[in-house]
Amino acid sequence: MFAKPFRVKSNTAIKGSDRRKLRADVLAAFPSISGGQLSHLIPNKEELNVVKIYLHKGEAVIAYVLNKNPIFFEMDTCIYPTVYTLWSHPDLLAAFTTWRAVLPKLAGGADLMLPGVVVPPSGLPEVLQGDLCAINLVGSRAPVAIGLATMSTTEMLAAGMKGRGVSTLHTYLDQLWAFGEKTNPPVIAHKHCDPGEIGEQMGQEDDEEEDEDEEEEKEEDVIIDAVSNENVTAVLHSTESDTPDIDNLCLNVEPEPELVSSATGQVNDSETHASEIADQKEITEDIGDHQDTAETIKTIQEQMDELLVQCFLHALKSKVKKADLPLLTSTFLKIYMYPCCPEGRQLDIKKSSYKKLSKFLQSMQQRHIVQVKELSKGVESIAIVNWKHADLKSFKVPETATVEEVVKVDGESETLYQPPEIDSFYHISSKLIPLFEHAGLKDVTLSSADVRSIITNYVKSNELIDDYNKNYVTINPILCDCILEKSEHHVVTKLKWDDLFTRCLEKLQQCHQVTFPGQKPIVRKGNIKPISIDVAQRASNKKVTIITNLEVYGLDPQVVGSALQLRAQASVTMNQVPGTKDKMALQVQGNQVNHIAKLLTEEYRIPVKYIEGLNKAPKSGKKKR
Repeated sequence: MFAKPFRVKSNTAIKGSDRRKLRADVLAAFPSISGGQLSHLIPNKEELNVVKIYLHKGEAVIAYVLNKNPIFFEMDTCIYPTVYTLWSHPDLLAAFTTWRAVLPKLAGGADLMLPGVVVPPSGLPEVLQGDLCAINLVGSRAPVAIGLATMSTTEMLAAGMKGRGVSTLHTYLDQLWAFGEKTNPPVIAHKHCDPGEIGEQMGQEDDEEEDEDEEEEKEEDVIIDAVSNENVTAVLHSTESDTPDIDNLCLNVEPEPELVSSATGQVNDSETHASEIADQKEITEDIGDHQDTAETIKTIQEQMDELLVQCFLHALKSKVKKADLPLLTSTFLKIYMYPCCPEGRQLDIKKSSYKKLSKFLQSMQQRHIVQVKELSKGVESIAIVNWKHADLKSFKVPETATVEEVVKVDGESETLYQPPEIDSFYHISSKLIPLFEHAGLKDVTLSSADVRSIITNYVKSNELIDDYNKNYVTINPILCDCILEKSEHHVVTKLKWDDLFTRCLEKLQQCHQVTFPGQKPIVRKGNIKPISIDVAQRASNKKVTIITNLEVYGLDPQVVGSALQLRAQASVTMNQVPGTKDKMALQVQGNQVNHIAKLLTEEYRIPVKYIEGLNKAPKSGKKKR
């Protein structure tokens, strides 16, 4: 179940009520636990964390971590102990014994098959189908795996010890074990069956099989070549199909007459020696596999440590400014470090040797690069950055642009995004032509300043300024037809200057012009549509943020979505806007208005007046006193 890496959703300290509930659940699941053992497993004062994880197939699992080691995990309301817990309480579950060579298969996700179960003289443990049980190895009863019995003990014996016996859930050397301190299992002697007795019993069974085979197989060749006066090399060939292959086995012994007097005796001695060598080779391979696994884990940790330091220095040198300090450590990780991760790689602190951001920053503080302070209870912030530190000064920022700064053009080349120039202007409508004829204007575009100037000149040239109050303009027949509504023709005789300009602009046909660098201007009717940000509510009281009209400003929704995903650390999907053919809408999980606003205004430099919906950002709650 934990053979492949999993994703950690949250890691928080357990509450007092949840700790009590966990103790009750463990006691209900394992009634044999005494009060002292329960207090040892789940202490009252030691740090205990609740880690919510998602397996590679999407299953949700809750792990309870004590002193860096997972002690229990919960799935589908059932609670299970880990190998770390069983090493201190090996008799918590009924256990089946298997051979050491089976362990790598179990760690890879395989189930325990009944032919691989070693039956002790006391017999198999009594279990029912679906019971939780442990698996240990010959030589030690320290459990190396846990699982569910696929059949009862009676059914196992009735089936002749064939078929699947235990469906494994968690093993030593899997990813849940690697989430802890990666300690090796202790050596605990078996209670009812000594490992030597088991080996002796299995040896007797082998001898009986060999005797039967010797009666059936009569053709054996023994070739003895004398190499020197001091050594004799005996090469033995056997036609038996069930005995180990010993064609390449060479024995160097002293030349004595007794050694070659009996061919049968030589065969038996050779088979015994071959069996010992095979066992030793098997143990060596197991140790080698374990060493290779440890070296692989070590290599992954070293690579993640290097990537962590690289992103840390990159963020400090290119993104963090003095004005940003003090900076929350969580914000520093999500907003500054994650975007600095090279393309094609994923930054995961859990896979580093630090395991936690606080430990990594503590290491950087010991190197005198930053100073971390707890400005409020339980919340750490980067307060001071040593900008003159040798590591920070010598670090070279990669020349490649970040995802937020790159926009694809025509699907071929990539260039740095530059916001367009947006200009608003007006066309003279047919109703206002008499008002602008005096200036010789008919089919032209005008700015708001041009409109003001033309109207002012018209009023002055026709002496329409009120004699008693110069803030008012007298309405003549042309202004009456062009500016006033029909219901106002016999009512309104004067207008203020501002009211006159406003009414005139409203009667004109509004247009806008968008000019991208190096491209021809694009003219469209009406006002330019702002980038719309909307927060909608979905099932289970979940919220999503929807962004539209990015294409109007030359922004590629796919590129913006990738940049937003790095910033907000949330899933982003792209859907077609209903009723359109070439317009796409971005949907981000959660209320991400603040992240979107920073991305659009800081990275893409879009003016705030062209962004709609910024007021829907989540409001920070007031602190309770």
